[in-house]
Amino acid sequence: MVPNAVDTAMFTPSSNRLSCDEIIIIVISRLVYRKGADLLVEVIPEVCRLFPKWIMFPQSINLWICQVRFIVGGDGPKRVRLEEMREKFSLQDRVEMLGAVPHAQVRSVLISGHIFLNSSLTEAFCIAILEAASCGLLTVSTRVGGVPEVLPDDMIVLAEPDPEDMVRAVRQAIDILPGIDPQIMHRRMKKLYSWDDVAKRTEIVYDRAMQSSNTNLLDRLPRYLTCGAWAGKLFCLVMIINYLVWCLLEFLQPAEGIEEVPDIGPLHIHSDSVDDQCEAQRN
Repeated sequence: MVPNAVDTAMFTPSSNRLSCDEIIIIVISRLVYRKGADLLVEVIPEVCRLFPKWIMFPQSINLWICQVRFIVGGDGPKRVRLEEMREKFSLQDRVEMLGAVPHAQVRSVLISGHIFLNSSLTEAFCIAILEAASCGLLTVSTRVGGVPEVLPDDMIVLAEPDPEDMVRAVRQAIDILPGIDPQIMHRRMKKLYSWDDVAKRTEIVYDRAMQSSNTNLLDRLPRYLTCGAWAGKLFCLVMIINYLVWCLLEFLQPAEGIEEVPDIGPLHIHSDSVDDQCEAQRN
């Protein structure tokens, strides 16, 4: 598996650690159905109810506990539902709606919070939780797609795409939040998801592909048939059409006279040698 990476130089934690007297939960997402905006409409009021600002005891003594506040960045057709929810439950002072957030300003929004909430109903990888973790935020996310494979277990709290389970996950994240060190989390992300590492993994895949033997079309077609009763036949048809188009292009424009790119070997060897030359020049 070759994952995406995150620019850890751009997404860094705040130099000043935030107080836990007020827990700020960040949501940055397109406000559409696929991103779970309808889940947020049910989760946010319940979390705010569970974490009020004051609790009144019978002896008329006020006890201060942590308050939870939400900052929602993003725009989309479901934004109206979130604003209606805020009006219905009178949460104007606890749910801040930012609208669309340019990518250059995402970091400044992330570092203002403690927890990043991802409510997607379907997700392949979710680069957003990498950016949040690189900024030192603990992540609460739905257990969908490739999300469970993205972060270590101690950096993310997973939940089913269900309001009750999402609220349970948020409560769990708030409980373990005091043990989270944003700077340590950032350093771990630098090791886990650097572009240098992704480039090396990609190079390994291409090297293996270049060393593998060429398989003719007749040997490959049975593999596509195993993809499903109808999908397998469809894939075979597409491959046959692609092969015929390729043969036609080869006939119309033969490869004679086209200079072949020389094989210079693994790229990281050359990048290392360039770094050595630069270091020698500086010395």
